Amino acid sequence: MTPEQRPFVDDVITLRGEDINVRSGYLPHVHLRFYTENPRIYSQVWNDPDVEPTQETIFQHLSRMEYVRDVLIPSIRHNKGLIEPVLIRQNVVLEGNSRLAAYRLLSGEDPTAWQLIRVRILPDSVTESQVFSLLGEFHIIGKKDWAPFEQAGYLWRRFNKHNMSEDELKSESGLSRANIRHLIHVYGFMMEHDERDPVRWSYYDELFSGRKFAQARELFPNFDEVIVEKIKTEEIKRAVDLRDDLPLIVRAGSKTLKKFVDGRLQFEDAVAEAKARGAGNVTKKRLDDFRKWLGEDDRDEEISSTSGEERTAVRYLLQKIRDRSDGLLRKHFKTRD
Repeated sequence: MTPEQRPFVDDVITLRGEDINVRSGYLPHVHLRFYTENPRIYSQVWNDPDVEPTQETIFQHLSRMEYVRDVLIPSIRHNKGLIEPVLIRQNVVLEGNSRLAAYRLLSGEDPTAWQLIRVRILPDSVTESQVFSLLGEFHIIGKKDWAPFEQAGYLWRRFNKHNMSEDELKSESGLSRANIRHLIHVYGFMMEHDERDPVRWSYYDELFSGRKFAQARELFPNFDEVIVEKIKTEEIKRAVDLRDDLPLIVRAGSKTLKKFVDGRLQFEDAVAEAKARGAGNVTKKRLDDFRKWLGEDDRDEEISSTSGEERTAVRYLLQKIRDRSDGLLRKHFKTRD
């Protein structure tokens, strides 16, 4: 029996203890629309929160995704259709927008073979809040295939648009209140700064993890704005640099941090200065490095191998180092020759 000949069948989805009647079957994909409110689409495609993206804009965005081209299309082609149907209300694909995009790309190659798509139809009476609950079941509790940025976008919408409390989100998602609060805050910060690239989530996740940058924010209220700019211009190239090296700048002391925030030191230069300062003491760090270098066995071999003018120069420099060291000891530590 071909998809065209198969009748729709009744089915049930259970959500929060309530049975929702659905119908499963096949429909022409050309009649379906992408769900603009889907958290994945909303997070990445809505350039202006007040202007809904067009269907073509959504299709072009989804069709460029590696997951659609390299995973979904080969899978759909191999199985000659969808294993998991798309979930629709009226003609809007609430869950399965990437699958719809893959189908349309396949249809461009062979319109007849890929005319009908497998669907599961929700009743019109299903509310927007129930839709988001279903999406949470699918992508946070269930298969968890949303990136952290998209999960955070889902929670942010539930909290700010659907007025759900942290306790309700905890019950719905299974996440801790602290984690929910963190995800909502980071996502909101990214939206305020027009950061919609999921890849950059890890930068801002690190920026607001714990209190390691609390001191910097107290000293410099524009600290976060400075970091955003350095992420956008790729002066901070990797999230791991922000995680490992930015705390060094903060701990190095207010002088290094101030030059960094003021733009007088680039990120890499500020990190180098912070490392040189060690635990806030550049003199100790540099002396220790020099002592270790001077104490290596290679120095004996190198000095023994010198001759002529080079040997004279080395002797002169070592004497100068000794004289300066003796002078510093006498002046600052009250020692004698």
